[in-house]
Amino acid sequence: MTRHLAFEAVENFRDYGDYAAAGGRRLKRGVLYRSAAHATATDADLEKMAALNLAAIVDLRRKNERERAPSRRHPQFDGRVIFTDEGDVGEDPWQLFLKQSDLSAEAFRGYMFDYYDEAPFVDRHLYLYSEYFKALAELDGPVLIHCAAGKDRTGILAALTHHLAGVSDEDIVSDFMLTNDPERMAKRLPVIMQAMTETTGRKPTEGAVMVAMSVEEGYLERAFAAIKARYGSTDAYLERALGVDAALRERLEARLLD
Repeated sequence: MTRHLAFEAVENFRDYGDYAAAGGRRLKRGVLYRSAAHATATDADLEKMAALNLAAIVDLRRKNERERAPSRRHPQFDGRVIFTDEGDVGEDPWQLFLKQSDLSAEAFRGYMFDYYDEAPFVDRHLYLYSEYFKALAELDGPVLIHCAAGKDRTGILAALTHHLAGVSDEDIVSDFMLTNDPERMAKRLPVIMQAMTETTGRKPTEGAVMVAMSVEEGYLERAFAAIKARYGSTDAYLERALGVDAALRERLEARLLD
């Protein structure tokens, strides 16, 4: 299947269902969507999203990100919008890092490894991930998750969903890596370079920005290794940190699996 859905100004929009799952079952198609932010969505994009009949949108961004780039929504969208301002104090860590960094590829990669070590345990993420799983079980309709670029916060949550469903590790990583779409990356490169230059007063190299825009298999491995180190297993993390107990898991499986 073609996982990327073509939008005029919403990037990295994908269906992350339709994978082989546990017990010979399969994740449904047309229920699980992920994307980058919707601030620049065109009217045509909003019409296309409306046709998906989304029951909920989970916005994983910080308050300052949402204020800087407010989401556009179809005027008739009546689904649930899940977000939080929990823990939004001080300067955005990414913006702070940019100002202090040498903007090298090594610095960007190091930041991302550190980020994935901690992201599964950030209070804001714990709340939003938990609310997402509850919404998935309760609502009758597709659910869309997104952050700013739709790659890190979104990528971890999609991977957790896949794990819960019994998707293979190979497919989990393969789906995660679909963010590195060459056409999209080439289109975004000058935009991100300009934004970084304006933020820092310094111009990064194209190679360094490509690292900042991309995901690597090792990032997701670090997140799952951190989860295992703290909770013993991903299943224990899902239950103890996110509240995905046996009853909720049963409802999720009934909802998501064919």
